[in-house]
Amino acid sequence: MFKANAAETLALAAGGLWFAAALHRRVGLLDRWNIPRPVTGGLLLAALVAAARAAGFEAEFDTVLRDLLTLVFFTTIGLRASMGLLRRDGGTVLVCLALAVAGAEVQNGVGILGAKLLGLNPLLGIVAGSTTLAGGPATALAFGKTFEEMGVADAQTVGVASAVFGILAAGLLGGAVGGWLIRRHGLVAVRAAAVQGGEAQRGEWLFTLAAVAVAMGAGSLLSRAIASAGVTLPGYIGSMIVAAAIRWRDDSGPRSLDENILDRVGSLSLGLFIVMALLTLKLWVLAALALPLLLILSAQVVVTTLFAVFVAFRWLGRDYEGAVATAGWTGFMLGTTANAVACMDVLEAHHGAAPRARLAVPVVGAFLIDFTNSFVILSGADFVRRFLL
Repeated sequence: MFKANAAETLALAAGGLWFAAALHRRVGLLDRWNIPRPVTGGLLLAALVAAARAAGFEAEFDTVLRDLLTLVFFTTIGLRASMGLLRRDGGTVLVCLALAVAGAEVQNGVGILGAKLLGLNPLLGIVAGSTTLAGGPATALAFGKTFEEMGVADAQTVGVASAVFGILAAGLLGGAVGGWLIRRHGLVAVRAAAVQGGEAQRGEWLFTLAAVAVAMGAGSLLSRAIASAGVTLPGYIGSMIVAAAIRWRDDSGPRSLDENILDRVGSLSLGLFIVMALLTLKLWVLAALALPLLLILSAQVVVTTLFAVFVAFRWLGRDYEGAVATAGWTGFMLGTTANAVACMDVLEAHHGAAPRARLAVPVVGAFLIDFTNSFVILSGADFVRRFLL
């Protein structure tokens, strides 16, 4: 048994990013399909861990830095939630949220139907539906005990395994969906005017880093208060709320936050977090999934992708920004917000900035859908218990 400490785990993640960058330079197909480099690096490391385990060599990794990087990433999202952008593009946020709620309902419908056809408990279809796909691992853990009390055996284990499946699908498909839409419709980015005035107008980097640290600490206390009130939400929500408050206060006076620093810190923390998250995923858990559950999850991926291409893209504008937002929507509806942002990052790196998508997708995927999906899950479970059991 090899137990990697925090520093060794970080080194492996950084090495995975470096190797992925080298691989992408040599294998053009990866960039053409808009596979995020952290996903490539993380999957390669996860495959090596799985192969080592099959050979009898176990490994464990310290996840403290992974969790800290998660907090850093979502804090930078909150600090980039400009009130001006919200006023200008708030409609996109509402449309993205409506599509997310509709997609969650579709996922539960597909899951319930699949479970019924395969002779399984239809409640399992909700576990393998919006609970784990739109919701992600945190929601799977939060609702696992609830579904076990309703009669779904090992709901937490099934939920986490289903969420792993979704994360892998999101990392591989989100960017590919957006890239295909851009090529299919010949879409181009609207180039934003360059910011003039140099470093002074972009604010103070020291203030920006201090704002990230303060938002993380104060937000952690807020998340504890939310949890003590009996509300189940991801732990980063408090930091996002505090960070957004800092940004809105900064927008109301002389600007001090540096967007360039926020982008760099957010991108670095995201890349390392994704590699660590995939490195610590137990891929062999997927191999243990029963065939019926794999069939349900495969159907979920197909239906969610079709919904993204033929419904979400249309309502998100049918333009370049809409294609990038659709890629992000696919990312968080199958996996997590980190998947969504990574997919949008790779598209923006190749084709240009998409500020409307950059605002709407993280706000919905990291915050709003967690509230609304809880009602979708519980109402779906109530329907099944009333009419199908």
